[in-house]
Amino acid sequence: MRMTPLPPSSRAVLKALGKEGAMTHGDIVRKTHCNPRTVRYALRKLKENQLIIEKMNLRDMRQIIYQYRYNPPEAVTTGEHQ
Repeated sequence: MRMTPLPPSSRAVLKALGKEGAMTHGDIVRKTHCNPRTVRYALRKLKENQLIIEKMNLRDMRQIIYQYRYNPPEAVTTGEHQ
């Protein structure tokens, strides 16, 4: 799969996930100070590029937890990944 260029909002979300760890949509909105719709778009682009993982929140099955697929934090800042 060929990776498409990421919009600034997706890069901001990816950086937040790399720094803070797994978060819900609401957590990402608060950390990035982005509009909820913008975060949804950013998450969709990150999923299309297979850069994040979705997990069910075991405390609240209505929520999804998003996690950066690659662990090294330098991958977020340099744009490189495995």
